[in-house]
Amino acid sequence: MHGAIRALHRTNPMEEPRPHTLARLLLPAGVASSAWPLLVARGLRAVGDGYMAVLLPAYLLAIGLGQLEVGLVSTATLLGSAFATLAVGAWGHRLAPRALLRGAALLMAGTGLGFAGLTAFWPLLLVAFVGTLNPSSGDVSVFLPLEHARLAEAARGAARTALFARYSVLGALCAALGALAAALPDALARNGALTRLDALRVMFVGYAAIGVAVWWLYRHVPRAAADTAQAAPAPLGPSRAIVVRLAALFCVDSFAGGLVVNSLMALWMFERFGLSLAQAGLYFFWAGLLGAASQFAAPRLAQRIGLLNTMVFTHIPANLCLILAALAPNLPLALTLLFVRSLLSQMDVPTRTAYVMGVVTPAERTAAASFTAVPRSLAAAMSPALGGALFAAGFIGAPLIACGLLKIAYDLSLWRAFRRHPPPDPE
Repeated sequence: MHGAIRALHRTNPMEEPRPHTLARLLLPAGVASSAWPLLVARGLRAVGDGYMAVLLPAYLLAIGLGQLEVGLVSTATLLGSAFATLAVGAWGHRLAPRALLRGAALLMAGTGLGFAGLTAFWPLLLVAFVGTLNPSSGDVSVFLPLEHARLAEAARGAARTALFARYSVLGALCAALGALAAALPDALARNGALTRLDALRVMFVGYAAIGVAVWWLYRHVPRAAADTAQAAPAPLGPSRAIVVRLAALFCVDSFAGGLVVNSLMALWMFERFGLSLAQAGLYFFWAGLLGAASQFAAPRLAQRIGLLNTMVFTHIPANLCLILAALAPNLPLALTLLFVRSLLSQMDVPTRTAYVMGVVTPAERTAAASFTAVPRSLAAAMSPALGGALFAAGFIGAPLIACGLLKIAYDLSLWRAFRRHPPPDPE
């Protein structure tokens, strides 16, 4: 009997000691040490995504493609990621989670090499569709549901929320660093080390190298953490109804967010207040830092008022600030409102993930992450064109106002639908 108890104690992931300094620095208290490779991998991927989102259109234009082709390639990346994520949710339970992670990392490496070596439009379009490039500011790749499901197994209750906050904050900070790295090709070209086109290709090779590094990190994810100790992954079953309702509401939120993606927000600043590129870049830098800080603070607030209340009652004032910024008569007032929005609007990111992972059964987590992520990705891909059309028609503030109103409607609908459905007590 005592031997069995000791064996159970050793296999409990919440009781594992943290074996080295990196795990102690990265992981919140109460989180299994098996989660550290996932956080490091997220940071590395975010660096690659950060500079790829900036360099992808520049590279495509440099090899002679037009603006239409740039748009088509960007759309193909979003659609391909959405379908890959959907496939993981539908059929990923048939494969070992660690094998899926490593396969995705190899696909990332292949994507970088494909873009570095190809110049014709149709082959590039195919690589964009099946690959892992991410032209948006958030993580919409196939990695997302796979990593979320593994992270959910590594912690319980408040520690799980803290872990997802750490994951989100690390991604936001590393993406900001990656965006700074987008200046490297022009710097190399000015110094005469490489032509600008070759320097751009080097960045894609660097993206492939990040994929190899991520593959190596995934080898350190213990097999027992998901393959033996936890419930085997399964398609949606008992939690299907609640996941479908959440996914429908998340679509509204993502569609609204697509109206004010960074490129459209920058366009609004140029047209409304005449900001320069450097000034707009400085705004996005500080907005990114405030957004990361808000995600870091979210777990403490969620412990006090709950996950759902944190999601809703920080989002509503953030969206009111967005609407008021669209109506602001001068730049200082508009920037103040937008900075307040940045400080509040990202608190729902880790809490939303923790909420979804908490209201489904452990076996359904990969499927739930996929089926809530895919509709959000598709919805977000639809609305930037509408935002651009509103700008072109002369309704400069309309995208910001529409975004704020839609998001407030989403917040109220979410609270009304799920206020009586808190996540169960930590398992």
